[in-house]
Amino acid sequence: MLISIRDLTKEYTSGEVVTKVLHGLSFAIAKGEFVSIMGPSGSGKSTLMNIMGLLDRASSGQYFLEDKDVTSLNDNELAKWRNDKIGFVFQAFNLLPRTTVLENVKLPLIYSDHRHNADARAKEVLASVGLSHRLDYYTNQISGGEKQRVAIARALVNEPSVIFADEPTGNLDSKSGIKIMEILQRLNNAGNTIILVTHETYTAEHAKRILRIRDGLIVSDESVASRRLASDGEILK
Repeated sequence: MLISIRDLTKEYTSGEVVTKVLHGLSFAIAKGEFVSIMGPSGSGKSTLMNIMGLLDRASSGQYFLEDKDVTSLNDNELAKWRNDKIGFVFQAFNLLPRTTVLENVKLPLIYSDHRHNADARAKEVLASVGLSHRLDYYTNQISGGEKQRVAIARALVNEPSVIFADEPTGNLDSKSGIKIMEILQRLNNAGNTIILVTHETYTAEHAKRILRIRDGLIVSDESVASRRLASDGEILK
């Protein structure tokens, strides 16, 4: 199993006030799955993604990634695992300004085993998302949809074990959003594990499985019987 979560909790303390966000979550995700974590604002889905993406720590419970209990890792070990094992695609793109498309995508390779062929690898993944013609453009010179494709290329460049996409279509028009979901589905069809965080049913239905979370609890975990295909807008029964 690629990911195994056991009795995971998260709480924040401010003075004497303790706010409990996640309440003992348990689930597993296999390699090659495309899973949506869906819930309204304040449900805990972003907190869960931050813990699974090794950006935050759980208060209690266990998180196994590739059979390693990552809750026991120190900060330096977490940073290494995060860079090597995890790719991120954020709603706000999180690209470096005044930096070229190619340089943005190469960034994760600086601290990786792929740094010796960083240019070639970055160009390869940019070609896979249709941006070979934008290598030397600065990120303020390209559209929102292209920015998100750069973010996907950056997420892919280290060949991660899992890609987290946090509301990846939230800042895009509908046409650009469909293009992003098409790329994510294509990546999953090629064997990549995708975990999509969203509050929208339409977006969640592009995955093969939906975990619904509310008030820090998983309220349902179901396969998508009628999967939405981004390429033509149809539903796959």
